Amino acid sequence: MDSEPQPLAEPFAEPPFEAGPHPDDREDNQAAPHGTAHTEGRSTDRPTHTPRGARNGDHPSRPGALPPAPGRLFGVLGRAAASPLVPLVAVVLLVLVSWQVAADGPVLGLDRWVEHGVATAHHALDSPFLNRVGHGLADLGGTVPAIPALLAGGGLAAWRSRRAGKDRWWLPLPVAALTAGLIPLLVVPAKAAFARPGPLGGPLLPGQWGWYPSGHTATATLSYGVAVLLLARTTGVRVARGLRAAAVLLAAGVGAGLVWSDFHWALDVLASWCLAVLVLWALARRLPRPGPADPA
Repeated sequence: MDSEPQPLAEPFAEPPFEAGPHPDDREDNQAAPHGTAHTEGRSTDRPTHTPRGARNGDHPSRPGALPPAPGRLFGVLGRAAASPLVPLVAVVLLVLVSWQVAADGPVLGLDRWVEHGVATAHHALDSPFLNRVGHGLADLGGTVPAIPALLAGGGLAAWRSRRAGKDRWWLPLPVAALTAGLIPLLVVPAKAAFARPGPLGGPLLPGQWGWYPSGHTATATLSYGVAVLLLARTTGVRVARGLRAAAVLLAAGVGAGLVWSDFHWALDVLASWCLAVLVLWALARRLPRPGPADPA
């Protein structure tokens, strides 16, 4: 007698139980996805429903923070500013612009283009308020208030260094004084040598210095920049970042105010920025760095 027919095996029957952990077992009781469709194109290699605490898409101290944190952005900018490429670019720009000013070269067309744009904006806006703002920003590059701010920054940095018990607490004082004396030595001989007329087009009077490079821009950038360099070594990280940002904004504002008010050509301002960058970069590398006992 034939045996009774046996039932067919179920097509999705579970495999026999085996002891030990299964590859699909998960501590968070979530089903593990299969295939590449679940992770393809994602910012991190993680399953679809991975808990936030298990993400590892960024630095271990910032789990789940994929965009760069602000502190890291300032760190990148700080490393870029300390790069040897900074003085190299400044030297190349300064030499190029000075050559063009001396030879009345085609690059000076940039000055005329900027002047035309400023004149068009003046005519279109016709704003006495903006004109006052431009004059006020330009005045920030004068000997007063820039030099008193530089000396005050050096004095405050020395006082804070003495309170912190640093060895050479007095160092900011001579640095500030020497910077104040260095500014005219950098600017005045160059003005006399190039004897460049200003944007208004009038000829230079006997004994009058030229407009290249901009003395107000150099005074503002070096005075506020050196004061911040000295103070930043006695303050916390956040305060130092704020001071640096304020110095950059002041230098940019003075340059913009000079060009807006037709006090200087744009390349006059650019050349003074290059001069100031060279001095600031060299000084930042020569000044002693904050010690471990300094405020964080």
